Amino acid sequence: MTTSEPPPWPYCAHGADPATDHIGCRGIRVPGLIACFAHLADADRDAYLAGLTPGASLDHRGTTFTESLLNALLNALRDPATGDSRLGDARFGSATFEGNARFGSATFEGETGFHSATFEGDARFQSATFKGSAWFASATFKGSAWFGSATFENAWFTSVTFKGTAGFGSATFKGSASFGSATFERDAGFHLGTFESGAGFASATFEGNASFRSATFKGNTGFESATFKGNANFESATFVEAHTVGPLACAGRVVLSGAKFGGPVTLSFATRRLECRRTRWSSTAEIRLRYATVDFTHAVFEYPLTIAAEPDPFVRANGGQLVDDPFSGTPDPGVRVASLRGVDAAHLVLADLDLSGCLFAGTVHLDQLRLEGACTFDTAPPAMWRRWPPMRFTERRVLAEEHQWRASQPGAVRGWNVAVLGSGRAGPLQLAPVYRALRKAFEDGKHEPGAADFYYGEMEMRRHADDIPRSERGLLTAYWALSGYGLRASRALAWLGAAMLLTIVLLMAFGIAQDTPKQTATGTVPAGGGKVTFEIDKDAPQNPTGNRFTGERFEKALNVTLNSVVFRSSGQDLTTAGTYIEMTSRLTEPVLLGLAVLAVRNRVKR
Repeated sequence: MTTSEPPPWPYCAHGADPATDHIGCRGIRVPGLIACFAHLADADRDAYLAGLTPGASLDHRGTTFTESLLNALLNALRDPATGDSRLGDARFGSATFEGNARFGSATFEGETGFHSATFEGDARFQSATFKGSAWFASATFKGSAWFGSATFENAWFTSVTFKGTAGFGSATFKGSASFGSATFERDAGFHLGTFESGAGFASATFEGNASFRSATFKGNTGFESATFKGNANFESATFVEAHTVGPLACAGRVVLSGAKFGGPVTLSFATRRLECRRTRWSSTAEIRLRYATVDFTHAVFEYPLTIAAEPDPFVRANGGQLVDDPFSGTPDPGVRVASLRGVDAAHLVLADLDLSGCLFAGTVHLDQLRLEGACTFDTAPPAMWRRWPPMRFTERRVLAEEHQWRASQPGAVRGWNVAVLGSGRAGPLQLAPVYRALRKAFEDGKHEPGAADFYYGEMEMRRHADDIPRSERGLLTAYWALSGYGLRASRALAWLGAAMLLTIVLLMAFGIAQDTPKQTATGTVPAGGGKVTFEIDKDAPQNPTGNRFTGERFEKALNVTLNSVVFRSSGQDLTTAGTYIEMTSRLTEPVLLGLAVLAVRNRVKR
């Protein structure tokens, strides 16, 4: 109904002017009279009010109420036994309430209609009871709207505009509660509310903060295409049978900490941050996110739960695209995990997530974690050298806690990130089992290069742990220095090359004999004739003298060294020192070659 159209009921027409307003007052006439309740003569109004009894039905559509007129009407309907107003069918559609509208503790026993009504002051319906359907569709609340502890059989707030604070704390919605396309221009509170049937907030807009803290959703929750420009707080809420929540867009935080999910559910959020601390999931669940940083500290998963990044904008049930309005200037929709501490990861699946800042220390059954798609971890600082003592870090996957630990050490190399929030300063003793568990998770996923990085991290933490005996730390240090725990082929090959060069130099200097010893034969002829006996001998190799670094000696030394690498004897004539040099070479150089081969295999195996 527009201002130029007459209402469909017999209206008052008070103040009509053919030149300016040919309709006048649109308030419905009081039965038997020619004026609406607002324009009755005093005597007629008194007589009308005197004829009302508690539980009477009212029809004041289009009527304009001052605060005193509304109070007089409600006083006439007050039940002496309870002191509260009691109404039957109440029809206030398109009515205007100029002052505060106080319906607190009133009982609406029949159908209630406030559709298209305008509340210019505060609207107070605290503890009101709506035994029939309550229609507020397209109403406008210019002041605050208080429905705290109200009880609704069915509530229809579709397309309502709340210009002030909307308070529905502890309200009970026994039937459907529809807030589709509603606009909350300031804060909205539904904390401790109970939605016994469906809760419909499809396409609703919350321009302030919205609180559903400790609310109970017994049926499905329809937040499809809802937009939260502030925070959406569902802390300690209970979702009994919510099949879907979202897709929705929240410019602030979505707080689900302490929430409980009783049935299978799919959550679809585009938000800056999702807090799920101590949440309990009693059935399968899938969480699809965009732009979010997720915190799942001490969450409990009893069944498989998947957390996945959604690369494309969400799609509504009707096929339309959900526009991520709060993030229109953000090019990267990637999802980051902040913490999985205290989580039992046996049922957890992560897909396409950024784990570079994730805290893993304290996660249970981390070896059973499933990583799908492109899950990324933080890396060591770019390759750099520290002057003293010499230190070089090569690229590998590392945990956020290792970043924080290394950055906190005296003389730390630049590039380690100390600003890891909530890391709790986990040290090598706590991080070694975390690396071990993640290594197994990668191995089970047939991702050997990733497993190799976490094996390296595990060995690093063991090498730096204070509870490891000094002798074992020494062995680990040697293992690290020689081949990077069997994972750095270049390091093993460098040592192999150095060992071979040293062997060649030592052989040329001390190991190769001066000349090839000649064989000598001595014979004995027995007296009286008979057989002649010859004794064959060879001179002992002579230590070299003179110029030892000649091409001929280099060739012989290279031959001995190359044979030593493959654990073979060269057959060269060596001095006593050269024999020991060759033995040492045959023992060490094949080991270094094997470490290099092992490292290459660990990096390329699938």
